[in-house]
Amino acid sequence: MIAAHDLMARLRPMHLCVDGCGCITQVGRSLDRIAGETLLGRPFFDRVAIFGPARPVCMAELAGLETQPIRLSLTEMPDIVLRGCVIPDGDGGAIIDLSFGIAIVDAVRKFNLSAQDFAPCDLAVELLFLQEAKSSAISASFSLNARLNGEKLAAESDAVTDELTGLGNRRALDNAMSRLGRSNTAYAMLHLDLDRFKQVNDTLGHDVGDALLKHAARVMRRVLRKEDVVARMGGDEFVIVCPGLVDRARLDQLARQIIGDLSASVDPPLAKVPIGASIGIAMARSDRKLAPDHALKRADIALYAAKRSGRGCHRFWQPELGETLCDMAPGE
Repeated sequence: MIAAHDLMARLRPMHLCVDGCGCITQVGRSLDRIAGETLLGRPFFDRVAIFGPARPVCMAELAGLETQPIRLSLTEMPDIVLRGCVIPDGDGGAIIDLSFGIAIVDAVRKFNLSAQDFAPCDLAVELLFLQEAKSSAISASFSLNARLNGEKLAAESDAVTDELTGLGNRRALDNAMSRLGRSNTAYAMLHLDLDRFKQVNDTLGHDVGDALLKHAARVMRRVLRKEDVVARMGGDEFVIVCPGLVDRARLDQLARQIIGDLSASVDPPLAKVPIGASIGIAMARSDRKLAPDHALKRADIALYAAKRSGRGCHRFWQPELGETLCDMAPGE
């Protein structure tokens, strides 16, 4: 036959036995592991603080709490609040059965507890399983949301990105122009066209033409500011929007740098390619409202003026250029 104290140790790993003198005579295996060797043989009221529903100071007062759930903590772990019940043993002592209650999650984490540390029928184990399932579900939900958000951002980025050059596409330009149209920001718009690009494609092949377009994209990304928007409009045409930049001297320097850097290619596929570009520039000052689509039209007009001037240069839109585009074949 299993002795009573052995049976108690097996069934209730979180218990204390106290004799009539208030000395702790037995400690459950889980409680002993948590508290260390500081309970067995020690005065109960020195090692345990009961703070509800009463604060007993002797065994008689402790026995008076028989029918009431009590709240207590051990001096070794005052931050963990335990729940318990008192069972008088008939000899002036008592058995106190304990549980972690709502503190179980913190206790499991702090003391690295497992199911073996609880009584087989303790509902705390079910709570642990539920908590673990909840944590796993939340983690899976966060992971799924992160993946979906990543896919959404990637799709949104792809929708406004030119596949070949990695620059913005026409939709990206439309978005930038829409933002400008709703603000009073001054800006400049540059329309860039590669010179004789059609001849490069026709004589050297589309692979060389693609390399030229990628080279042009690298140059523009390198010399432009972070806030500038550059978009490939298709073929060899690019549009640059420069918010807040309407200084003619700075724009003149920017256009010269782009054209010069484009012509200085040393990439093997382009070593023998005559690279050039023409740029048209239109400015919209905040004190004179100009719709972005109208500014783009003026940049187009200035671009063709640069083409007529011999290519490889830039021109600003001037009133004498008018508001009507001349006829010129694409890629010239």
